[in-house]
Amino acid sequence: MRGLLRRGLVALVVLIAAIGIGLAVWEPLTAHAPSAPPAHSYDTRIVRDNFGVPHIFGATDPDVAYGIAYAHAEDDFSTLQEVVAMTRGRAGALTGQQGAAIDFALHLVRARETVTRDYMKQPADVRALLDAYASGLNRYADTHASEVRLRGLFPVNGQDIAAGFVLRSPFFFGLDAVLGALVGDKPLPVENAGPHPDSPDIAPVPAGAVADPNEGNLNGSNAFVVAPKRSADGFTRLVSNSHQPYRGGVAWYELVVHSRTGWDFAGATFPGAPYPLLGHNKTLGWTNTVNRPDLIDIYKLVLNPAGTQYRFDGKWLPLQTERVWLPVKLWGPFVLPVPKTVYRAVQGPVIINKSGAYAIHYAAPEQLGMVEEYYRLNKARDFAEWQAALSRQAVPATNFLYADAAGNIAYFYNAALLNRKPGFDYAHVLPGDISADLASGTVPWSMIPRNINPASGFLVNANNTPYQAAGTGSELNPADFSPLLGIETDTTNRGTRAIELMGADPSISADDLKRIKFDTAISKYSWAARWFDDINAVDPQGDALIASAKAVMAKWDWNYDGKGPADAMAAILLRVGNRIHYPRKPWPVARDELKIAADYLMKYYGRLDPPLGDVLRLRQGPGPYARDLPLDGGPDVLRAASTWDEAPDGRLVVKHGDSFIMFVSWDKAGKVSSESVQPYGAATTRPESKHYTDQMPLFVRHQLKPVWFDPAALKAHTEREYRP
Repeated sequence: MRGLLRRGLVALVVLIAAIGIGLAVWEPLTAHAPSAPPAHSYDTRIVRDNFGVPHIFGATDPDVAYGIAYAHAEDDFSTLQEVVAMTRGRAGALTGQQGAAIDFALHLVRARETVTRDYMKQPADVRALLDAYASGLNRYADTHASEVRLRGLFPVNGQDIAAGFVLRSPFFFGLDAVLGALVGDKPLPVENAGPHPDSPDIAPVPAGAVADPNEGNLNGSNAFVVAPKRSADGFTRLVSNSHQPYRGGVAWYELVVHSRTGWDFAGATFPGAPYPLLGHNKTLGWTNTVNRPDLIDIYKLVLNPAGTQYRFDGKWLPLQTERVWLPVKLWGPFVLPVPKTVYRAVQGPVIINKSGAYAIHYAAPEQLGMVEEYYRLNKARDFAEWQAALSRQAVPATNFLYADAAGNIAYFYNAALLNRKPGFDYAHVLPGDISADLASGTVPWSMIPRNINPASGFLVNANNTPYQAAGTGSELNPADFSPLLGIETDTTNRGTRAIELMGADPSISADDLKRIKFDTAISKYSWAARWFDDINAVDPQGDALIASAKAVMAKWDWNYDGKGPADAMAAILLRVGNRIHYPRKPWPVARDELKIAADYLMKYYGRLDPPLGDVLRLRQGPGPYARDLPLDGGPDVLRAASTWDEAPDGRLVVKHGDSFIMFVSWDKAGKVSSESVQPYGAATTRPESKHYTDQMPLFVRHQLKPVWFDPAALKAHTEREYRP
């Protein structure tokens, strides 16, 4: 009997070992076999300035792209690997369950299939750029093998880089929120383009300001352009202030590029992009802010009892299915294979939950055009060339604010707006068994809202409606645009405050523009007016803590400059509203939120009025260059501290908001100059580098550093120079 038990235990141990070995080796063995781009010798030189910002020089544009990848890998190879794994459907093997969700989305939007079908159709110069970027990543991986986090991830090729664009594009206009709601069988995001139903009328707005009927903002960016006629010195000015997370796959990376074939550009890019995505060249520049057009239509399908067919125009069509295996990292080298089924109908990808089957029709699916479009924008030399590139409509959503050496300024509400048919409510779930409510393609470029060289001489956007951009007398008329386009009418405190400040300044100097950008105040015509009125009207009902909190808030001066006793509490309260604007959630209960804020401050600080800088922090560490500095600003103010983590010591550590900031100007002769700053530094994931945190003191003091765009000026500010 003991022998039998012993043999049984041995068999069990062998079985467990076999399972363990299988979980450790199956994923890299079954993953897509990588292949390198064609062999090529790249003529690339990287010059690091005093702040570690890479200036990449190349004989050709592909030489530059090769250097972009290598330089970025030197500073943040960890994140670049996560992006590459994502494009291969291996994110789950690297980061676990969260990565597996991205892998599912890769299959759902058919990113790899799109690239396989269309990659060779791309212009040769675009493919050369993508292959060169991939080669730069491969070069770094080859020479730093100990840093590679996932076996078999390298080499990568241009198709892998292109797949990242196809996958990520629809998530910039909210596809992730829709997928999350459907998979979780939760209420869909509200796509009502009008005012929030819970918002009351707000007092009339004075000239130069627009009332905000909505509540706060979760995502964010600011953009400002000023024409010569509105600037104090006759210069043209552009401020890029896109709000992104401080770490991860959509964190900004600053760079300057020069090729001998005429590509000169300074700006910032995302991990996995072979060129800057915003900034300026010698003659023009642009920046982006997230817009919120309704670019997603949901159709509820009628399935047969077996769930294998769906009804469409009186016929039963087969529901397309594909079995995929998602890798989910458990611990160490062990990766669990999880089976999932991907469904598709005539409208698009399908999610099946307890409530039914829902097909998703979204803008600009399964196309690679955005890869070429961004490249052509980089190479444009005047307004006409730049507009021709943007008119491709391959970048499915994001506002573009533009300025140039000739004195032009413009705002394009760029979006691949869906063709829609009158008589159907596209803001809600549509019947999926008919073709009458389904149209393919997008509206013509001529129908896209734009505001070019307005009489006011300025344009702004802060994730607000395009109907609020240029001030009184220069705004677009909402009546000129069909409701079927799904253009939002939401606005933000930042948008309203920017219009107030710009509209009140008839001669905007460089210093004025910096003061406006770093403004820390709340407009009394924004959504916050109602919210703080609700706070002030709270009945303590005998609760001494709430009464004390009300007394503190009564002293607040509507400004997050860190000088008032109520700034910290007001920041926590504003964050509540900031969470509900984009998803358009119901208005919060003021009394409850005031008590939560008061409890938090008492728990960690023992007082209700700690200085804002003691609470709100910019923190980067550990390591010899770790820093922990006080911040001002708050959620949905122009000096944006949008989201934060609650640290164990009670500090609110900002992780999203003001990120890469760039001020650009063209003088009367058309010569460009610029300044910039990042929250941390160039080497965001390299604690051993002094550039891990060297820009933090500038950032917290509202200061900028020079961008040495002219190679001649760079010579006096060079830290090191090398060839990768």
